[in-house]
Amino acid sequence: MSTDFQNKVIFQQVVELLQDARQQVLRTVNSTMTLTYFEIGRMIVEEEQSGKDRAKYGKQLLKGLSQQLTKEFGKGFSVENLDRMRKFYQIYSISSSLMTKLENQKTQSVTAQFDKLDFQTLSSFFKLTWTHYIFLMRIDDENERRFYEIESEKHNWSVRELKRQYDSALYTRLSLSRDKEGVLKLSEKGQIIEKPKDIIKDAYILEFLGLPELHQYSESELEDEIINKLEHFLLELGTGFTFVARQKRITFDDKHFRIDLVFFNRILKCFVLIDLKIGELKHQDLGQMQMYVNYYDREIRLEDENKTIGIVLCQNKSDAVVRYTLPENNEQIFASKYKTVLPSVEVLKELIENK
Repeated sequence: MSTDFQNKVIFQQVVELLQDARQQVLRTVNSTMTLTYFEIGRMIVEEEQSGKDRAKYGKQLLKGLSQQLTKEFGKGFSVENLDRMRKFYQIYSISSSLMTKLENQKTQSVTAQFDKLDFQTLSSFFKLTWTHYIFLMRIDDENERRFYEIESEKHNWSVRELKRQYDSALYTRLSLSRDKEGVLKLSEKGQIIEKPKDIIKDAYILEFLGLPELHQYSESELEDEIINKLEHFLLELGTGFTFVARQKRITFDDKHFRIDLVFFNRILKCFVLIDLKIGELKHQDLGQMQMYVNYYDREIRLEDENKTIGIVLCQNKSDAVVRYTLPENNEQIFASKYKTVLPSVEVLKELIENK
């Protein structure tokens, strides 16, 4: 073995070691700063509560504290940021998930003050960056906020990815296809995939394609844009998806058919076939997908793999067409709408009210 080759191997190993160390240091720093801001928030809240005119005293306290801390430590301690720390403590000190964690670990009673909390207990709860929590605090509903927090931790979402998932109403879309117990599980464990229906969304948001909602485009153009933005599309599909093929040709009886997109879900251990349709869903579209799924189940999938799932993505669908075309016990064929723009607040409210 040449000396140059040995040097390259050692260099790569050292680089990987240093990169891992930097990531660990960064995670530790982020965790420490988040816990510090939580503690600062606690101190501010407790000091405010001792004031006679709380509202007036609170403003004066933040202003004076901001001036002193900025003089001592520089940027990062504006009145606005100190107010965020106060809100951070107020929101998370009464978080049901944090209370449950404290009860389970029996560190102290849930009515105890937070000034004696075990550092390790809190550090195991606050795993995201301060910037993540600044965004999460904007979400009023605790169940929804906890869902995005769990998913951010689980999938290592950047703040940008977190914002995108929130703006596309991921929690709402997943909630629409679940009963009350299922919605509760979303806030306790995030998205758990155990059966085919768990990976299906009520609507897929494809705003990253850059296609205006009323723009005239073909199915092949839609497919091209998805392939060009495949990383974004995989994020929208959800957990466990890997890309397999596009325009996958299958042949029987001397006839050729092409499946638009083929994926494999590592969690469900099955192929997922996607057909793209412009306009309204027709019963023939579901019949064609059933044929694709049957072919994959009988000719492609291995013995240790589960049954194939088929999804027809369309601009519009009739629930009646889906209901009367597919069997009652269907667990393989699904039809979902897609939107190429982020839904408005009004549309989201309508979805929630009609749930």
